[in-house]
Amino acid sequence: MTLLYTEIEEQLRAAVRELLTDKATPGAADGGELWKVLARDIGVAGLLIPEEFGGAGASAREAAVVLEELGRTVAPVPYLTSAVLATRALLTAADVTDIADLLERLAAGETTATLAVPFASSPYRPPLAARVGGDASESIDRSGAPEAAVVGSTISGRIAAVAGADMADTLLVPVGAGLAVVSADDPGVTVTPVTSLDTTRPIATVELSSASARFIAIDPSALQDTLAFGAGLLASEQLGVAEWCLTSTVGYLRERTQFARPVGSFQALKHRLADLWLEIVGARAAARNAADQLASGWSHAARVAVAVAQAHCGAVAVHAAEECVQLHGGIGMTWEHPAHLYLKRAKTSEIALGTPGDHREALADLVDLPGPA
Repeated sequence: MTLLYTEIEEQLRAAVRELLTDKATPGAADGGELWKVLARDIGVAGLLIPEEFGGAGASAREAAVVLEELGRTVAPVPYLTSAVLATRALLTAADVTDIADLLERLAAGETTATLAVPFASSPYRPPLAARVGGDASESIDRSGAPEAAVVGSTISGRIAAVAGADMADTLLVPVGAGLAVVSADDPGVTVTPVTSLDTTRPIATVELSSASARFIAIDPSALQDTLAFGAGLLASEQLGVAEWCLTSTVGYLRERTQFARPVGSFQALKHRLADLWLEIVGARAAARNAADQLASGWSHAARVAVAVAQAHCGAVAVHAAEECVQLHGGIGMTWEHPAHLYLKRAKTSEIALGTPGDHREALADLVDLPGPA
């Protein structure tokens, strides 16, 4: 195991960073056009898809590098939702060859998918599921394991706070021990964008009313494992957010002067930045370890690494973004400066795919720590 970046990973980073520098101004980038270039020209959409289905056959380590760079620009693209979560969910199918056509289109960047679960779903609890063959007005049990009876080939239900649904061509809806593959263009599908704290990662409510669906079987635990996989890689995006905030703040404090001195020369601010740098170094180690363990396969060590990364990286990203806003002074409080976009991305990511508290609680069980007396 090594936490260092390989030559291939650095080359991938350079290609993604060059493209994002050229085309992605924080808060002003066209997500749809940017995604087309990333997916088709660089091929990031198919990184995790095996070569036999037209993908790159890469590992979680390469995907993590892409997420770091996307975090640095808070790019409004569906990489996490489509190329990571949805793709991972499809690859857990009992017979992957049955969905070879969909995987090939995803790898080529011809279509985009999303896993239709609330973005705040925890990997340690069963996510919500829609009803199959039921009435769209039925309420969905939010307390326990999803229950659904497969009737025919239609699906009805309502799922709130789905990330990536606004740009998705295909919806993957959890149904019992399987996934319903639904076209977003189906007359029975309604995707309603809702106001999100993070405008760079829109969320939407998905309503299904007797929508045509294609059902694929997955292992009962595969969905939660998919969410945990996504949570482990989300840590790399949070690392990218934190690194941009630190770099931007250091650059500003070197140029801003007060009393004929650079503000960054004040000792109190040096201490704050040094403490933040140490936090980010720890976050980098945790995120890289999670990516490396996930690249080695789904195991107990990978579960521990994911829990550690998400218990730490989310809070670090939020702290870095808060310091960025505050230490930029008046300009940091304006809409014109992108600092607020990073703070919003950091805060929403902190509660996505499980809160830090969820991951700490799971970590205690994974490493057999005793509970409170």
